[in-house]
Amino acid sequence: MAAEYDATEFIDTDFESHKTPSPFAATTSADPLRAPTREEVDRKVVEAQQKLAELKRAQEDLERERAQLEELRRRQLEFQNGRSEMVQNLTRGLGLLEEAEFNARRDSEQMTKTMADFRDALEKIQNVRDEMWTKESFQMELTRALTIVENARMEWNSARLKLPALAGEAGQKLEKPENAPQPIVSPFANMSFGELCKFGLAMTWPLLLIALGALGIFIAILMRQH
Repeated sequence: MAAEYDATEFIDTDFESHKTPSPFAATTSADPLRAPTREEVDRKVVEAQQKLAELKRAQEDLERERAQLEELRRRQLEFQNGRSEMVQNLTRGLGLLEEAEFNARRDSEQMTKTMADFRDALEKIQNVRDEMWTKESFQMELTRALTIVENARMEWNSARLKLPALAGEAGQKLEKPENAPQPIVSPFANMSFGELCKFGLAMTWPLLLIALGALGIFIAILMRQH
């Protein structure tokens, strides 16, 4: 006949002996409807304060991390905007300077060539010795000298159109000498039409009186003859 069932055979007595009893186990198992004691409430308050302090520290850590990330984002945005701005400015500046350098080099080459032409024209004019002309060669030498002067004048006028430096103060003095006559301004330029009519009547009424008097005398003579 089978042996009777023993429930204690499936219980580990060593494990049961080492189990740590819960602080509320006895109370709960004893009386689950019992109100918490003063010590239990104080302990829960302390635990809640500890959790709040931990949450506050975690919040401060998150806010500090957020501030660092915002500063990092600001610096990255500043770098990107600054790089784009400077690339645009430097590219445009290089283009402008290259164009200015090209124009300056071209003007410099033009000035160098013009200076050489001026020296050549000046030398030719200074080499003209009109005091050494003879009666036989006077016509030929005069024609040759006039040709040299005309070529120099053409060179000068052409250079003035190409080089702004020649159209400065010196050029203005050559164009408008100090003794140039001033333009004559008419005294009637600023007068209105009515003023001009009054002025014309004032100047012509003595003539009208003389004409009327002569006409009266002529009529009187005619009447005497009849």
